[in-house]
Amino acid sequence: MIQIISILISLALFVAVIDLIRRGLLKEKYSVLWLASMFFVIVLAVWKDLLAKVSVLVGVAYPPALLFLVAFLFVILILLHYSVAISSLSERNKVLAQEIALLKNRIHEKQAFPEEKR
Repeated sequence: MIQIISILISLALFVAVIDLIRRGLLKEKYSVLWLASMFFVIVLAVWKDLLAKVSVLVGVAYPPALLFLVAFLFVILILLHYSVAISSLSERNKVLAQEIALLKNRIHEKQAFPEEKR
């Protein structure tokens, strides 16, 4: 039963990510981690023997728990990726705001003190 639920949830999320890409709401470069995580979760959910073997190697007593652990680790990777992207965009936004402020200052100075004709 848990295997069927895992497969259905993974397939639903896989289809949702594809749909978000198709509609342009999710960029391709950000969707790679989502698609990879859904792929691995689907593979582990469908291939029970692999899940059992990997869970024995890792030391997890209940194989479906490993499935959710893998999904959780991919979510952590996705959050880390987005944190890096947000940090970069935040820094770029600050630099752009400073450049706009400098340009506005130049415009106001030119309006307040128009240069004399040469």
